[in-house]
Amino acid sequence: MSDGNGPTTPIHLGWTNVGLGFAFILFDVVLSSSFGLGIERSLFTAAVRCVVQLSVVGVLLQQVFETKDPWAVGGIALLLNLLGTFEITGLVANKSKRRYDYMLPSVLIGLLGSTIPISIIGTKVAMSIEPFWEPVQYIPIVGMLCGNTISGILVCVSFVLRELQENRDKIEIYLAFGATRMEACKSIAREALRLALTPLINQMSVIGIIAIPGMMTGAILGGASVQQAARLQMIIMFMIAASTALASIFTTISVISITIDGEHRIRTDRIDESMFWMWRAPERVLCKIMGFFKGVFRLSVKEKGYKTFSDERTPLLAGESCG
Repeated sequence: MSDGNGPTTPIHLGWTNVGLGFAFILFDVVLSSSFGLGIERSLFTAAVRCVVQLSVVGVLLQQVFETKDPWAVGGIALLLNLLGTFEITGLVANKSKRRYDYMLPSVLIGLLGSTIPISIIGTKVAMSIEPFWEPVQYIPIVGMLCGNTISGILVCVSFVLRELQENRDKIEIYLAFGATRMEACKSIAREALRLALTPLINQMSVIGIIAIPGMMTGAILGGASVQQAARLQMIIMFMIAASTALASIFTTISVISITIDGEHRIRTDRIDESMFWMWRAPERVLCKIMGFFKGVFRLSVKEKGYKTFSDERTPLLAGESCG
């Protein structure tokens, strides 16, 4: 850090520091267990994913920063959007329990069609970075755009799919009176976009006064002047707003166009409520592991001559006394 007279020196952190920071997650786990929230596993899993993903990204980006290859930068940008697409499809299926046909390609197109153009225009025109694909600047910007755009798409898709199922009768009345699918779903699309952009509006309203964002904090810790860091954050927020709006609009139109066909019929068969395969696989593995340990436990109990709970319950179900 700074001694008050010279520039800020980089902070050197080791795995010991990360372990100490992980204590905050353990604190949340204890609180969840104490209040019966039932999110202990989700908290722990998310924290472990955070450690693994950031470790891999740190190693990968270090190589890309050193080579300064535009094709490598493009590959990283494509990979971020692809992983973001998988995350959206998995989160929608896991949280709202609804997906729609061709969801993965439509979300991927929405992400690529918003984050890539906005990032190129923003870095080249607004930030005057030459070349615009300079890895140290471009890759973090694309990552921030993807991360924030994901939230907007997630809100839009979840809301539209829920409304199409819960308010189907209302939409079918509009369609029966000659409205097009876009006209019938106009109020739904408007509300979905409003919900997607409201958190961003709130964030821009309090930024700098109540909250100091991560990009600005990172720039200051990296040695940049406070004024430059503040201006950089302004541009980043404006880019995030544009990217989120573009992706949300495209995805909302895609959902409506796919779930309501050209004959103006709501195709509920194109809405899937099954859990996404990314979430089914871990659940199956966990169930098998739990079943294995339960079997081992029951076998060991029976070998020792103890009665299990199910053994004690069997005579009662058969109408016999426990004797």
